[in-house]
Amino acid sequence: MKINVVKILGIVAVAAVAAVVVVGCNKPSASAGVAERTGAALDKAAEKTAEAASTVAEKTGEAVTATAAATKDVAAQAVEKTGEVLEKAGAAVEQTGADMQK
Repeated sequence: MKINVVKILGIVAVAAVAAVVVVGCNKPSASAGVAERTGAALDKAAEKTAEAASTVAEKTGEAVTATAAATKDVAAQAVEKTGEVLEKAGAAVEQTGADMQK
């Protein structure tokens, strides 16, 4: 559940950065001033950061899915082994009972 919160916060951050980029500066012209060029560089950096955050959120989701599948497989194997051990124990108890009646 904490992973979902992280993903949501990441998406919100990406959306906020995208909104600033869209509203912020227009495409800089050849005669752009220092502040405009700086703003354009910040916009570009924000876009790259947003893309990286999106990629991280996606990979985190994939890792969570893979971990859940692996955990499910291990749990199923444990249940199967437990059943086998219980069957062997039951057979041993039956054999002991049969031996006692002889």
